[in-house]
Amino acid sequence: MENNSVLDDVFAALTDPTRRAVVYRLGYGPATVSELAAPFSISLPSFLKHIRVLEASGLIRTAKAGRVRTCTLRPEELEPVADWLAEQRDLWRGRTDRLEAFVTQDQETPS
Repeated sequence: MENNSVLDDVFAALTDPTRRAVVYRLGYGPATVSELAAPFSISLPSFLKHIRVLEASGLIRTAKAGRVRTCTLRPEELEPVADWLAEQRDLWRGRTDRLEAFVTQDQETPS
């Protein structure tokens, strides 16, 4: 199983809709903090807190050139989440398959 701390950090970062929107936008390519903040009606200092959370989780990387900070998505950091979700999906598919087999068997057994 993947390190729980990594999963916890990524899931915690993605709990907020603003941060999910930033991750979604960065899926199209790097963007400056100003570009990312433009669609939101929150102050820049508040928006920067979201950027710091995403950066601390490892989901994004930022680089500063002069007064401009550019953000880049690190999609490889989503792989542990994808792996964990795949494990959960397989687990529940197995359970529902066994339930279906049990119900089907029960219906085929004469009373």
